[in-house]
Amino acid sequence: MSYVFPPAPQASVAVDGTDDRLPVRRIFCVGRNYAAHAREMGKDPDRDPPFFFTKPADAVVDSGEVVAYPPETENFHYEAELVAVIGKGGKNISEEDSLSHVWGYAVGNDLTRRDLQLKAREQGRPWDWGKAFDRSAVIGPVFPVEKVGHPDKGSIKLTVNGEVKQDADLNELIWSVPEIISILSHSMTLQPGDLIMTGTPAGVGALVEGDTCVVEIEGLGKIETPIGKREA
Repeated sequence: MSYVFPPAPQASVAVDGTDDRLPVRRIFCVGRNYAAHAREMGKDPDRDPPFFFTKPADAVVDSGEVVAYPPETENFHYEAELVAVIGKGGKNISEEDSLSHVWGYAVGNDLTRRDLQLKAREQGRPWDWGKAFDRSAVIGPVFPVEKVGHPDKGSIKLTVNGEVKQDADLNELIWSVPEIISILSHSMTLQPGDLIMTGTPAGVGALVEGDTCVVEIEGLGKIETPIGKREA
């Protein structure tokens, strides 16, 4: 058998302390998983089942890489997030067993074309154009669980040009990492290389050309994203 054209390169992210790369299979994102962010988006925080959207695996961008201001938007936003990385697959995973499926954790930035997302929301359409565009998932080096454990508290902070925009604690998540993994696995089989972006705190806002966005999570270091000129 041969392919009719060359297959795409394997999307991957860095691993802390090594030159190895971690292959990315899928990227799941949890919507409105901090109460204050839910309120700033005009929604009531509650404990209804969480909802998810996805980004393509090849949307990943390493820390330090320039992200061009994307096309078709006038309201390009940052979103600081904790990322859980699945290392052992499974389905119908119990909440009690969920953390045994995690390989590690990373700092993430869920870049968003907010105007397109909100327009889709108003029209009852999927969020893909606002969330799943090229280079929309900045993912820092993944820290193995044996190095960092399972972060469930600690500072999550984002700055733009040195000014603090988001400042919260991981213990403010509405749905915890074990709960998220269990719920996802009851809908579809999770596999190694699946990334879960667990939601963003309040304080989301716009980025412009020339900005430098930094996200830092206690125990997981920081990632930096310079914003380049608008794509043609």
